[in-house]
Amino acid sequence: MKKNMDDVRFWPGNIVVAEAAVAAGCNFFGGYPITPSSEVAAHMALLLPKVGGHFIQMEDEMAAMGTVIGASLAGAKSLTATSGPGFSLKLENLGFGYIVEAPCVVVNVMRGGPSTGLPTQPAQADVMQARWGTHGDHPTIALTPAFHQEIYMETIRAFNLAEQFRMPVILLLDEVLGHLSEGVIPPKPGSFEIINRTKTTASPEDYVPYDTSEGDVPPFAPYFAGYRWHTTGLNHDRTGFPTTDPDTVTFDEKRLMRKVTGNRELIDKVEYFQADDAEIGIFAFGSTARAAMVAVKQARAKGIKAGLMRPLTIWPFPNNQVLAFSKQVKTIIVPEMNLGQIVYEVERSVHSDMPIHRINRVGGVPINPSEILAGIEEAA
Repeated sequence: MKKNMDDVRFWPGNIVVAEAAVAAGCNFFGGYPITPSSEVAAHMALLLPKVGGHFIQMEDEMAAMGTVIGASLAGAKSLTATSGPGFSLKLENLGFGYIVEAPCVVVNVMRGGPSTGLPTQPAQADVMQARWGTHGDHPTIALTPAFHQEIYMETIRAFNLAEQFRMPVILLLDEVLGHLSEGVIPPKPGSFEIINRTKTTASPEDYVPYDTSEGDVPPFAPYFAGYRWHTTGLNHDRTGFPTTDPDTVTFDEKRLMRKVTGNRELIDKVEYFQADDAEIGIFAFGSTARAAMVAVKQARAKGIKAGLMRPLTIWPFPNNQVLAFSKQVKTIIVPEMNLGQIVYEVERSVHSDMPIHRINRVGGVPINPSEILAGIEEAA
């Protein structure tokens, strides 16, 4: 179908996130500016007043994450955006968000590190931080789109997953995607699914905040709507009040994990490019996947059967899909803008002595197609 060019918007990825968030029903943003994510906050400051939403800039990232959780508990669809150093500061409150089951979306536009690192240059070194950064056992959903139309739809999906499973969801971009401008056609309202959290049908007198009698995701009652319930970062029972009973704590922590592990068919999402007959496999995400697609085309032009698998959901990691992919290829190449993080998950998923080749780059320079092509030719 021919595109109507009047419908195309030429937006940087950060602007796409903000536009899609509002389309998903986001009505609260709490943040603190940090390169290379600041445009998300700036654009939300323009958009939210137009739809009756609220924007607040806090004194730091910790406070910003606190406002997002508070707004969520009051019934708002809430968003924050940051980069690596800010994400580190948000992690304590992010853990609080997991245990109180506050749906929200956290965008991390990755840059070089550690510490303040390379503020204006790209990296993909926060993927393990996204999974394991906050302490204790907790589930994680993290999405990694690679194209701007995908960023739009995956932002909406992030809100849907957060609402559906009552938990924070992480959207991982990188500086390249955040600042690169690309044509996007915003879908018309009503053409995509919007999921809202399930609200309780109980009266305020009968409401039990963590009642799981009808499933692992407890129905929600917003503050300031006549309901009063206890919220704590301590392990708690079904009433929300703290408990140290081992059986209660064990049941509840397993339930939190099961919200994700028991719903993989709704959460997992991977895409393939020229992978049906591939002999050389590539596993890449984010902007590096864009370079990998070019390298696959170049390899095919040289008669080398290369193919790409890329995760749009990186956490939970697509172990089964990687295992299946490994059984049809003779090797897998993992390019990523770090010194080796996701490669270990690929190795763990393959369950064999298949050679896994790394292409790693730091220093704020993206991996280019020629580097990946050279790896393909070496492995062929």
